[in-house]
Amino acid sequence: MTQDETQEGLGRESDEVVPVFGQPLPKIRKISVDRPWAWLAAGWQDLRSAPSVGLGYGAIFTVVGFLLLGIAYELGLFWQVLLPIAGGFLLVAPVLAVGLYETSRRLQAGEPTSMALALAGWQRNLGQIALIGVVGLVLWIAWMRLAFLIFMLFFSYEPPRPDNFLADVFLSDITIPFLLTGTAVGAVLALIAFAISAVSVPMLMDRDVNVMAAVVTSVEAVRQNFFPMLVWASLIVLFTAAGLLTFYFGLIITLPLIGHATWHAYRDLVASE
Repeated sequence: MTQDETQEGLGRESDEVVPVFGQPLPKIRKISVDRPWAWLAAGWQDLRSAPSVGLGYGAIFTVVGFLLLGIAYELGLFWQVLLPIAGGFLLVAPVLAVGLYETSRRLQAGEPTSMALALAGWQRNLGQIALIGVVGLVLWIAWMRLAFLIFMLFFSYEPPRPDNFLADVFLSDITIPFLLTGTAVGAVLALIAFAISAVSVPMLMDRDVNVMAAVVTSVEAVRQNFFPMLVWASLIVLFTAAGLLTFYFGLIITLPLIGHATWHAYRDLVASE
């Protein structure tokens, strides 16, 4: 998909340009609610055009996922850490996918691609990309702490037995209020994380801007295109869940697909300099 094709169906750009720490924010384009499907189509084309990079990325994440779950299983904590690991993946994946953004950028510019060139994308704005990675890590830690506090709030008087963990947690009298509370808190944190990272990481890789400018741009893109971005967030969750539910094997395809598509989302939403 070319940049001209990506721009089809776009509405007008926001007229307001607000400086953040001396850096003017780029204009945000208004998009239609079906644009996320175009991003996925463009991401699929990128995956087909550079399969060694995309599938290599996916394979690495699959192996890491197996290692984390294997360690948890050996420690007898498999079910306890399954959801936190999945949540952490959603929070840090946008930063770890920098190589996929770089590959999509190169394909769009007609430049050669390889795994080495993809990893070189980190060097384009390393300090700021690392900083937003720290932000994602802090959100992950906060999510795990809140999850632990909610768990203890409901199960401190009668902790689940390790040999019957699932039944004690999901078939008890307090299962429904526990799940409702955990889902509500998780949804708020997920919304914050998504708004912060929707386009900020590819923007940091693509432009010489600071974290604050990239985050504000990302939040503004989500605010101005709330329903299309809600569709996009739902698709990310759906494809990630499909990858996780196949014991991480599905991530070999779904991770690079989402990563490449995220680059096209950024190019679609944020006006060129």
